[in-house]
Amino acid sequence: MKKILSLALALVMSLGIFTACSNEEKKPKDTPSATFRIAGLKGPTTMGMVQLMENAETNKADESYKGNIYNVEMFGTAQEVAPLLIQGELDVAAIPANLAATLYAKTKGEIQVAAINTLGVLYMVQTGDSIKTVADLKGKTIYTTGKGTTPEYTLRYILTKNGIDPDKDVTIEFKSEATEVGAILSAASGEVIAMLPQPYVSSVLMQNENVKVALDMTEEWGKVSDHDMITGVLVVRKEFLKENKEAFAKFISDYETSTKFVEDNLDTAAALVAKYGIVGKEAMAKKAIPQCNITCITGEDMKALVSDYLQVLADQNPASVGGGVPDEAFYYMG
Repeated sequence: MKKILSLALALVMSLGIFTACSNEEKKPKDTPSATFRIAGLKGPTTMGMVQLMENAETNKADESYKGNIYNVEMFGTAQEVAPLLIQGELDVAAIPANLAATLYAKTKGEIQVAAINTLGVLYMVQTGDSIKTVADLKGKTIYTTGKGTTPEYTLRYILTKNGIDPDKDVTIEFKSEATEVGAILSAASGEVIAMLPQPYVSSVLMQNENVKVALDMTEEWGKVSDHDMITGVLVVRKEFLKENKEAFAKFISDYETSTKFVEDNLDTAAALVAKYGIVGKEAMAKKAIPQCNITCITGEDMKALVSDYLQVLADQNPASVGGGVPDEAFYYMG
């Protein structure tokens, strides 16, 4: 009888081990799992993230989900994001390229750039008809945003390369947000000239028939530089990356998938862009997305493009990139 019980117990234990092994095989091994605190800006730099944001909402509602959790918070300006990154209150952020370099210097290497998320998105618009070339800007007042970030240095570079002194030959009026510039254009009774990024250009054009695009600043950049204009990048805190290497690699994969989705599914993407408050109206988002140069460039291609772009800015003003072009440790290579 004891032998029968022993055999039965051994059989039960064997079945238990087999079942445990079977369940272990069914579970994905080394599933990356981390909670990400992500900052997005209201504009093109976050548009490519909207499918990721939508999927994140679904995943957080699924009790069986065991992967990454993405918590994305929207901000109006990059200046709001910078101190939160420095203080460790954010893990990942979509910010202007030159700000990434400045934060790298300020934090002594604790910020890395992981991807380019947008190329050129700036346009010169006008209520009149006097601006046909960059040379026509001489003597004018230009309203814009982004003091100390990509828009300012892009404008200064293009003006200088066209023989215009940005400090003497034009008046640059900086506003804190693009909506302020849009309001100035809408209220204009005479000629107003402004440089705006998408999607605000599309918004202004839809709301005011007197406003027209005068210059595509990406094209103007290309006329005076051999390097691509870069608007936004994705950065990560190095401390967070060290603790969540596999989870971050999964995030980059999810992010790339999201940008491709936005490129290939305009209607759905526009609805999501409006849903998450990146652009106020779906129709506006649908018009703007194709003009926003949304992308996800990583690895060696990212490194080459960003370093070349930052060198252009550094040659103009070293302070614009934190004192000089960052070293190789600035780049997350996967």
